[in-house]
Amino acid sequence: MLNVDDVFVSYGQSEALHGISFTAQKNETVAIMGRNGMGKTTLFKSLMGILPLKGGAVRVDGEDVSRDESFRRVKKGIAYVPQGRQIFGTLTVEENIQTGLENTREKRVPEEIYALFPVLYDMRSRKGGNLSGGQQQQLAIARALVAQPKVLLLDEPTEGIQPSIIKDIAHALNEIRRLRGISIVVSEQVLSFALDVADRLFVIEGGRFVHETPRAEADTAKIREYLSV
Repeated sequence: MLNVDDVFVSYGQSEALHGISFTAQKNETVAIMGRNGMGKTTLFKSLMGILPLKGGAVRVDGEDVSRDESFRRVKKGIAYVPQGRQIFGTLTVEENIQTGLENTREKRVPEEIYALFPVLYDMRSRKGGNLSGGQQQQLAIARALVAQPKVLLLDEPTEGIQPSIIKDIAHALNEIRRLRGISIVVSEQVLSFALDVADRLFVIEGGRFVHETPRAEADTAKIREYLSV
C-alpha cells in the first residue's frame, strides 16, 4: 500500500535522510523507532509532502505521489497525525473531527469513530483545547481517520501521554487495522507500544535505517540500546 524507495531529504545543504526505503503492506503496521533528532519527523513530513524529496519516490497503492502537494496526497489516501497533535483548540471536538471530512462526501462524523473513541462522543461539544493530552491525541487520530485513508501516519503518538491512554490508543489502532485493513506507519520511542501495534520495526539513526526486524524476532535489548541516549 505504501512504498518508500531510496528517499533523500535535505535542509539546505545538509542532508537529513540518506536513502530510506521500506514498504507497508495492506493491513500491516510498521514502527519507525529512534531517538529525537534521528530523522523520524523529517521522514513523515517528506511522506506527507511537507518537505520536498531530493531523491527517491513515494507510492501509495502503486501511484507515485512524490511530487504531489500535501492536499493531493490526502485525496490519494495518506492521512497524517503530526507530532504534538495540532488540534484546533478553539473548535469543539466534533468540529475538529469534521475538518477531516473536507475531502469526503460525508457531512457527519461516522458512528464508527465514536465507537473507537467513546470519550470523544462524551466530549463532542467541549473545546479541543480543554481536553487532556491523551484525549487530544485520540481526537487527532479520529480527525485523520474520517478522511478514509489507505495509509495512516502517526508521528510520536505516545508523547506526553499517561500509560492507560497509551494502551487505549494501541487497542484502537489494532481495531482500526482489523476493521479497515489499512496500512499504519508509526514513529515511536516507547518500545512496549511499538511491540503492541507493529508487525515490523525499523530503527533510524542519523537519517538511515540501522536495524530492521519482524516483531516476532525482535531483539528488545538491542533496540533499547539504539534508543538509549
